[in-house]
Amino acid sequence: MIVLKTDKEIDAMRPAGHLAFELLELVKDFIKPGISTEDINVLVHEHTLKQGGTPAPLNYRGFPKSVCTSVNQVVCHGIPSKSQVLKEGDIINVDVTPIVAGYHGDSSRTYLVGKKVPENARKLTECAKTCLDLGIAAVKDGCRIGDIGHAIQTYAESLGYGVVRDFVGHGIGKTFHEDPQVPHYGKQGRGIRLSKGMVFTIEPMINEKSWKCKVLKDEWTAVTVDGKLSAQFEHTIAIRSSGEVEILTLPQ
Repeated sequence: MIVLKTDKEIDAMRPAGHLAFELLELVKDFIKPGISTEDINVLVHEHTLKQGGTPAPLNYRGFPKSVCTSVNQVVCHGIPSKSQVLKEGDIINVDVTPIVAGYHGDSSRTYLVGKKVPENARKLTECAKTCLDLGIAAVKDGCRIGDIGHAIQTYAESLGYGVVRDFVGHGIGKTFHEDPQVPHYGKQGRGIRLSKGMVFTIEPMINEKSWKCKVLKDEWTAVTVDGKLSAQFEHTIAIRSSGEVEILTLPQ
């Protein structure tokens, strides 16, 4: 069941979205070769608490950390570790979801580690960011879910990349994951119709080659089946009663 939000409820989600943006800005200035993914987890955890929030990923369905850190071939849900140290030329997606005043704010970015990042990694990361922008641009009151996926898939595949099917965007609010599911592939005019009051994430995961992935034995970490790179960006989107489309995970 899709939980529609009033404008008042959408306004109440802004602090969580703003904190998600703030966390990713902190991470941007923190990431460099030599730090561990656990260092990122500690930074996000402590700042979330300092700002009066709660890190939603921690203990969610057994997830053991406060943030997801997905390096290179990891598609999503990478688990931070002291032993995983970032190297010059890596790419890493950091996915944060703070809870503030009962509402979730969900956002992620892929960062380049150091100054000597291979051109293929840069181009993939740029594509993933453009895919998010195109997906958001497709959102309007009355459009179909498939319009979002079509915009993303058409662009990514035109460059030879694969769009992950196994993980999708989702409704969000007082609950971490709500209806509807938002695939990042699809056909125009297909799927449920978007309407005023919907709040959901768009979070395309773009693989360097094959779209296929697999989940490791830890039952969380998803990786590309061919060992190639993957990049992702994410925002939380709302459609207000006026039909205006608002990105909640940007500065207020």
